[in-house]
Amino acid sequence: MHKILTLNNISARGLDRLPREQFEVASDMPNPDAVLLRSAKLHDWEVPPTLKAVGRAGAGVNNIPVDAMSARGIPVFNAPGANANAVKELVLAGMFLAARNICQAWDFSRQLDGDDAAMNQAAEAGKKQFTGFELPGRTLGVIGLGAIGVNVANAAMALGMKVIGYDPQITVRSAWNLEAGVRRAHSVDEVLAAADVVTLHVPETDDTRGMINGARLAGAREGQVLLNFARAGIVDQAAIAKALDQGRLTTYVCDFPSEALTERADVIALPHIGASTHEAQENCAIMAADEVRDFLETGNIVNSVNFPELILPRNGSGHRLTVANANVPNMLGQISSALAQAGLNIADMYNKSRGELAYSVVDIDGEVPAEVIERLRGTDGVLAVRVIE
Repeated sequence: MHKILTLNNISARGLDRLPREQFEVASDMPNPDAVLLRSAKLHDWEVPPTLKAVGRAGAGVNNIPVDAMSARGIPVFNAPGANANAVKELVLAGMFLAARNICQAWDFSRQLDGDDAAMNQAAEAGKKQFTGFELPGRTLGVIGLGAIGVNVANAAMALGMKVIGYDPQITVRSAWNLEAGVRRAHSVDEVLAAADVVTLHVPETDDTRGMINGARLAGAREGQVLLNFARAGIVDQAAIAKALDQGRLTTYVCDFPSEALTERADVIALPHIGASTHEAQENCAIMAADEVRDFLETGNIVNSVNFPELILPRNGSGHRLTVANANVPNMLGQISSALAQAGLNIADMYNKSRGELAYSVVDIDGEVPAEVIERLRGTDGVLAVRVIE
């Protein structure tokens, strides 16, 4: 029986993927095998020694100490693309809000008074200040071409926009899904210089924090609209305010209210609702639950942010051994030697590495004795060992 601790409300459709015959699921549980969460912060959480996996029902993992989990040999799973359509729709809404000055026009209309005749007269007199622009023929710049960025780029093409995209780490899957007409940029600065509207779709990391700054905005196309439905920290808010004051930007649309910007009429700040649809929450929960279940039951890894992707179909009826270790020379040799010295035959084996981590799945003809497991756990560089019967 696998024990799953939920630290947030996880969609019932996701939890339904964990059969009660094999999984015990609760919001208060000692010694869990895995954790499912959304926004709960784990940085100060005391990690139980039984923990084998963390599943985030969403894409970002800022609330999870990924490096600390890696040091313990614990994969962290997320749900990339599960909320892509929800965020895409909100990005498109943000473009329309900015292009047609809808929020400002709505505020103007709400402040009108008098009878219908007086209000209509005032509306006709005031509507000139809300003249906007149409999207066909305009250029959208997309920085970050993961699942969300690709969806946004393709939707913009369907609206008749020109699209320029930048992502130095674009995956083969994303490239396959991207419309052929999207023009490739070679830098963030190239996108900012070319686009009428720019949308950001990158995670917040040491490399991306503050990436939209004063120096970059100085080279942006005059009168640009900037949309940020990714993370607040990837923009320098003081630089945004200055660019708006100078007219370099006309509107900043984001999903993150802040004291510095939220009172401005040229800033549309929403309360982090990019993935706030019933469908997105269900999709994220289902994906995270499936990933954690597959790992606990088979040792396979899909959509981990810190471990390599590794899928090995079960070969034989014996035990399956999984080993997470530092990516250093001779680890495979030591694993194989430990098994050979115990007289165990390897039916199948698959090893992959990612950065400083490596992960192996080994199918054994027969059972793995406890002394072999302990020997492997005591091997220098080994982070975690597990036997799946």
